[in-house]
Parts: sequence; structure tokens; C-alpha cells
Amino acid sequence: MSHYPTVAVVILNWNGRKFLEQFLPSVLDSVYPSLQIVVADNGSTDDSIDWLGKNYPTVRLLCNPVNEGFAKGYNTALAQVQAAYYVLLNSDVQVTPGWIEPIIRLMENQPMIAACQPKILSFHQPRFFEYAGGSGGWIDAYGYPFCRGRIFDNCEKDEGQYDDPCPVFWASGCAMFVKASVYHEMNGLDDSFFAHQEEVDLCWRMQLAGYQVYVCPESVVYHVGGGSLPQGNPKKVYLNYRNSLMMLYKNLSVAEKIWKLPLRMTLDGVSGLKELFAGNPANMAAIIKAHCFFYKWIFSGKDRLFFPAKKPAKPHGVYKGSIVWQYFVKKKVKFVEIIGTKTR
Repeated sequence: MSHYPTVAVVILNWNGRKFLEQFLPSVLDSVYPSLQIVVADNGSTDDSIDWLGKNYPTVRLLCNPVNEGFAKGYNTALAQVQAAYYVLLNSDVQVTPGWIEPIIRLMENQPMIAACQPKILSFHQPRFFEYAGGSGGWIDAYGYPFCRGRIFDNCEKDEGQYDDPCPVFWASGCAMFVKASVYHEMNGLDDSFFAHQEEVDLCWRMQLAGYQVYVCPESVVYHVGGGSLPQGNPKKVYLNYRNSLMMLYKNLSVAEKIWKLPLRMTLDGVSGLKELFAGNPANMAAIIKAHCFFYKWIFSGKDRLFFPAKKPAKPHGVYKGSIVWQYFVKKKVKFVEIIGTKTR
């Protein structure tokens, strides 16, 4: 690259001292010329701030007095950071040499790309894709997200099958590159989501505005995952189901809302019964709680009518069928079994 636009890697930290100690050195080893590294502490109650000041006094530190969640926490932090590109990076991510340049080169060469992610592999099982993003996120017709390399809880072995850079529906928030100008044009992440699926919502809004979202597998990172809330935690279940419904209501057309939302909520009910019979009544209760919140949210009448002004004719990364049907009924557990080799 002959031109190196400014890049700010912003790590949102909440009680993650052990992750900072383990993974911050790999970020600091990055040799990209126009780079700043920022740690945004989100109301930590551990010794993260003291440890960082003692061991890495040159790293810029932004401090929130309270935990504002992933969405608002990043919005607060990024309002104080000046750069052409932001990298939203989880504290439990190990980056690899040269991880920044391929993505910036791709985004500079294709100006309509607003967000992009690297290939995300599991830190604990390095030959497998990691749950949070795999090799780029997709979504089905009813709002269920999945990835190239991960369908529900099944993470595939990385054998180079998804090594092509291509448009996707969403880029993972654990390692998301985003154009700062577009981030602010979209008013950032939706504060009301708090955590989970806020990046899917942001990428959807970007596509509705005419931008593209990409994956660049030439860049590779390793993610621990589950650092704040592990898979299966009832609070995580609640946030995922609640935020998914909110996202659908915000971004679907009026006609799509009428039939897709009732069907989606029926599928959620089936999922709740499955949790009950599997011996997880707390997860079923979390799904019911999510639906109750959604009804209240709709009928509150405050800032709840969203009608997309511009919708691309063929948004990328949308599976027109049901991923639930394919996975649980037809027993297709790999991305390629459902989508084939198509990436567009």
C-alpha cells in the first residue's frame, strides 16, 4: 500500500484485565504505520485501569463511569476518537501479523464497502471457525443470523473453503473494521440493544443505505468468545431474541413485517419448547421475556416506526429460506450444504 489512512483499534473493556494481559501485546505488535490503539473501559470493577496504566502507560485510555453495554459503550468511545477507520475489537481476540493491511486495502479499493471483518477462528480450537463471526455473517428470511463456517452451534473446520473475499450480510462486532464517516452517518450502534446483534442491525442499516459489508479472509484473528456471557446463559438468550425482533421491526418493509414477524415469533415459541424439553426452563423463560419486552416496545409509540428509505434490490448475504428448517429438520449443519458455493 502506498497510502495508509488512519486506523484506530478501539478495545472495549469490561472487567477484562486477564484478556488485556493476554491479548493486548499482539495488538501492540501491529506494524501498520498510521495506527492508534485505544482501550475504552466500560465501568470495570476489576483492576483493569490500574493494570493498564502501570504496564502500558502510552496506550490511550477512555473511561466510562458505568457499564453502558457494547452498543452505547462503543458509541460513547468512538465519539472521542478521530480516524478514517475504526476497528471494534474485543479484548479476547488475538490478532496475527499483517491483519490490518489486507482489509484496509480492500476497503480503499472498493469505496462502497462500509464494514469488513477478518476470518475469525477459535482461539481454543485454532483449526475451527469461531461462533461469533466465522468467515462472514449471513441471515435467513426470518432474521436468524449464521455464518460461513458456523450454523447455530456447529462450527466447521477451516479447510480454506471460505477463503474468498466477498460481500456478506453482517460483519462480526468482535473484530469489525468500519469507515468512521459511515459509522457516524448511521448514528452508530443502536444504544437500546445494549449487547448482542447490534452489529447485525448496523450492517443491515448500512446495506439499506446502499453500502456493502465484506469479509476479507486474508486477515485472520483468533477469538476466545463468551468472555462476558457464555453461550446458553439466559441473559444472553434474552438479549439475542429481544434484539433480533427489534432489528426485524426496524429494518423490514411494512409488507414484510406483516407476515414475517408472526412467523418468526412462532418459530421462537417452538425454540422455547425445545429448551423446556431439553431441561432448560430458564432459557424458555428468557424467550418469553424477550417477546413481552418486544410487545411493550412496539406499543410504546416512541421512535418505533422505521421505514427504510432505500433498499437495495438484492442485498448480499440473505438466505431466502429458513435456517431453522434446514438445520433442525433436514439436518444440514454446514454453510455449503445449505447455500452451496454461492457467496453473492
